[in-house]
Amino acid sequence: MSTGKPGNTGFTRLVRAFGYSMKGFAASFRSEAAFRQEVAASLAILPMGLWLGQNSVERALLLGSWLLVPIVELLNSAIEAVVDRIGPEQHELSGQAKDIGSAAVFLAITLFLSIWGLVLIPRFFF
Repeated sequence: MSTGKPGNTGFTRLVRAFGYSMKGFAASFRSEAAFRQEVAASLAILPMGLWLGQNSVERALLLGSWLLVPIVELLNSAIEAVVDRIGPEQHELSGQAKDIGSAAVFLAITLFLSIWGLVLIPRFFF
């Protein structure tokens, strides 16, 4: 059954999708200071999560909660790029879209801190 959508299928599609993803990472790294900071923080946070987690579930929670932060940052950057592409003039909905994206990043960071606190504080203080 055809979807009516032309293009590559199978392995070729996967290879091209991987290439597009790498272009997205590169563009974000070049243009987004917050993403660069999160990548730098990942160099410490990810090994710490592996080391501090006492079992596979804790490690998954510690690493996954952090990885959600740059994921949401990438989505926020995509929203900002689309809004900026529409035009430079100020519009209430454009500002609202950017603010909502920023709020999503804030919540991802809050989730990260909450999970790390819930996993690690009892171990070191109780």
